[in-house]
Amino acid sequence: MTLLRSSFLNLNRRKALILIILVLVIDQVSKMYIKLNFPLSVYGGNAIVDWGVFKILFIENKGMAWGTKISDIVPFISEEVGKLILTLFRLVAIAFLGNWLWKILSTKSSQLLIWALCLIFAGAIGNIIDSVFYGIWFSHSYGQIAEFMPEQGYASLFYGHVVDMLQFPLATWIWPTWVPFVGGESYTFFEYVFNIADFAISCGVGILLFFNKRIFG
Repeated sequence: MTLLRSSFLNLNRRKALILIILVLVIDQVSKMYIKLNFPLSVYGGNAIVDWGVFKILFIENKGMAWGTKISDIVPFISEEVGKLILTLFRLVAIAFLGNWLWKILSTKSSQLLIWALCLIFAGAIGNIIDSVFYGIWFSHSYGQIAEFMPEQGYASLFYGHVVDMLQFPLATWIWPTWVPFVGGESYTFFEYVFNIADFAISCGVGILLFFNKRIFG
């Protein structure tokens, strides 16, 4: 049994490709289902699914993690230029990551490193598909359900928005009034909305962080 489990967990090129495709399919199917069945969630409105500590929403992220945009960090760059720079940077990063993954699959590298890179690579491709193609594949979702392959998409090539839908608001509290800056305000722990690609990337990064000594010596 142990030998069978070990054989299953050891990734060669074929198994790595299957893992990457599986993550991509789950990610894209979930995004397209949300996109083609629901309008964008209104802030403060009802969630698509609300189980308390787990919610399904529909938001679109135009920037990086947590909606941060390059134009927010570098004010003299317009939002459009910042979005293009971000998309091009992601493409270069994916090419570098793919090359690294291909090389380590040819050597006797740590299986933890291979798993981590496969998850990060699959997640990165999942989000870059949104950024590059969703603008021309879909109409907008503001107050309406998007149409697939319309005559006119909501954005041009490279300017699509990443679809996010999963949220785990684990706890909500009011900060004591004596706390600087946020005293008296409501705060929800882990209110960030993410997708399957983000989850895969986070798992890959988590493996690199927690097992870095076993991976890199």
